[in-house]
Amino acid sequence: MKLTATGRPAAILGILSPIWPGTKPLLDHRNCFELLISVILSAQCTDEQVNGVTPALFAAYPDPRSLAEADPGAVAALVHATGFYRAKAAHIVGTARMIVERHGGSVPGTMEELLELPGVGRKTANLVISSCFGQPGLIVDTHVLRTARRLGLAPTDDPAASERYLAESFDREDWTRLSYALNRLGKHVCTARRPDCAACPVAELCPSAIEKT
Repeated sequence: MKLTATGRPAAILGILSPIWPGTKPLLDHRNCFELLISVILSAQCTDEQVNGVTPALFAAYPDPRSLAEADPGAVAALVHATGFYRAKAAHIVGTARMIVERHGGSVPGTMEELLELPGVGRKTANLVISSCFGQPGLIVDTHVLRTARRLGLAPTDDPAASERYLAESFDREDWTRLSYALNRLGKHVCTARRPDCAACPVAELCPSAIEKT
């Protein structure tokens, strides 16, 4: 049975959304292609690290065709600071090639097409779909996974399962703003090592916080 955004889930969103109302990623980008490549690079590193390397990367390879023709070794040197740079370079070059060969040089706009691209999982696809194509998306990154688990909204460490829990508990039109609100909560308050429960605006609704009292 599908749950709607009533009761505690709705109350949590109602508190968090006015505090963090934005629905835009913190990755610097000028178009959908740059956003997609940036999100692939953001795996296992911070947005700040990605923003530090993408100006040089996109100066050298400003569009899908130029990146598709790039030497992966040269690309790896440019994205070294993001970690796992050889794999990431292979992914973004492969993604650019597929965009050119299968999609006429434009970033595809469906979940199914995006998931076919190298290095693209559901988190990346949902972010691109919501940011570039205006569709609702549940963007389950590490911050959302952690805060949703601690809040009892999605009691799991599996991102795909967390996405399913959240989809059942919140109306579709709220998915994107929920994702960003939970992300900011995790980034600034409900951090991995030292959650600041005393400063948390939804502490009274959080079973993890209540257990500490």
